[in-house]
Amino acid sequence: MISAPALRRKLIAWYRSNRRDLPWRRTTDPYRIWLSEIMLQQTRAQAVIPYYHRFLEQFPTVEALAGAPEDSVLAAWSGLGYYSRARNLLAAARAIVQAGAFPRDYESIRELPGVGDYTAAAVGSIAFGLPHAVVDGNVLRVLARLLDERAEITSTFTKRRLREEAERLLDRREPGLFNQALMELGATVCVPRAPRCSECPLAGECEGYRQGTAAELPRKLRKKAPVEIAAAVAVVVRAGRVLLWRRPASEGRMAGFWELPDPAHLPGLRQGKSLGHFRHTITHHHYTFEVTSGEISRVPGRFRWVPRKHLSQVPLSTIARKALRLSGECK
Repeated sequence: MISAPALRRKLIAWYRSNRRDLPWRRTTDPYRIWLSEIMLQQTRAQAVIPYYHRFLEQFPTVEALAGAPEDSVLAAWSGLGYYSRARNLLAAARAIVQAGAFPRDYESIRELPGVGDYTAAAVGSIAFGLPHAVVDGNVLRVLARLLDERAEITSTFTKRRLREEAERLLDRREPGLFNQALMELGATVCVPRAPRCSECPLAGECEGYRQGTAAELPRKLRKKAPVEIAAAVAVVVRAGRVLLWRRPASEGRMAGFWELPDPAHLPGLRQGKSLGHFRHTITHHHYTFEVTSGEISRVPGRFRWVPRKHLSQVPLSTIARKALRLSGECK
């Protein structure tokens, strides 16, 4: 069995000397810590940083967020993807303001919309020193290698066993620091491919390293083969306005977002030159979008002309934002 005291000491010492300087690590404000954790779900830290700064400029407090209209929140989130996170963030902010303060116990944090076990443990331990271990993909990978766990990592039994190990190893005197250190190790050293074992502070405790299996772990079910899909959007501009359509409120996670038209859905479109291509991935579907310019005389009823100067104020889908950036209509 791994010696918990030795592991804690080595891991925290490594973290103090090697951690990345990320903006949410410079605060103890639970609102800012919670915001960062929601943004970091499914998104890399370096991609989150500019969104984090811009979001806080617009909504510097939980009260400011709670009082904002949904369209403003979605517009600030536009480009980060997984937009249910933004809607849940807004709903949770309103619940926090109604309650009078940010919740300070694990169970109450866990009850906020969009917050699961991992986020509640992260926010609770970092902001309030609550002794709950975080278990995300990075942590599961580190633990699987430390224990030389060769069972399939997505199985309920394996996850439960690794979660129990995370709770055993947790430094209850400094749970927030320990959790961040373990996540940082997984993000920067114990990476999915070609782990940098020679740089790892826990190599002496790692059974996977001793057995030579670290690079093969954790073991996962084979992913679905990617599906390649060709698609197109048209950037139609008239008198400083861009032609867009809005997804209806009944359309699930993308409800309310503005999109560029597919040329096939614009009868009478006179297509212009190709403006380029870009790739976009949704789960195992890999799209290649061709972006073209175009002109049109009569616009079908569901389309709207949106002034170029208002594009930053409306919730654009990631696809629309990528295409508009490629065309030079959006930064």
